[in-house]
Amino acid sequence: MVIAQCALRNDCCSYRVSGMSPRDASRTTLSSAASMRVLAHPTRLRLLGLLRERGPLTAAQLGDVVDEAPGTISYHLGKLASIALIEPAEAQSTDHRERWWKATTLLTSWEPADLLDDPDKLAASSVLQKSIAQAYAARFTDYIDATPALPREWVAAGASGDRSLRLTVEELGTMRAELEALVTRWVDASAAHDPATADGAEPVVLVYQANRRP
Repeated sequence: MVIAQCALRNDCCSYRVSGMSPRDASRTTLSSAASMRVLAHPTRLRLLGLLRERGPLTAAQLGDVVDEAPGTISYHLGKLASIALIEPAEAQSTDHRERWWKATTLLTSWEPADLLDDPDKLAASSVLQKSIAQAYAARFTDYIDATPALPREWVAAGASGDRSLRLTVEELGTMRAELEALVTRWVDASAAHDPATADGAEPVVLVYQANRRP
């Protein structure tokens, strides 16, 4: 699995299966059950996403977005810093009493298949993946609720669907590689848009999954 917020502009993080292209070199690999459990907290997932999307922020600024007290946010930031996903940042204001934080990398990865022989790590990975699944559901629910207020052309351009396929493991692996290549192409297109210019680009959430049915 890979958690990749910044390219997809999602303030609760975006996630994808491992198999990252070489250009996505800025990432942290989770190697312990403890680190997976730290990140599994939904507030921490969102804080990490906000820092990757918006750049350096203070606990107070983050608290305004997630509606939590600065003291609570500082506690969660300390947990993220303990597994090297964030670090102190240079002050962005003249108030030197403020403590600023930034994400250390653009991506976070771990490979569930490598954990099958380690029950503790596998259990921690399961907890983290379930937190991610809940974030998916919450984000899509927010989109459904917001649909009536969105421009018609943006609603029409959106996509959601599923298919039931019969594939060999080799075919599934090939499809994964093709999906990765497709996403990379659109990540490059996203990077070409300057948020400071009014070029019609807006934040878009991309979620995709392909796995053997249990």
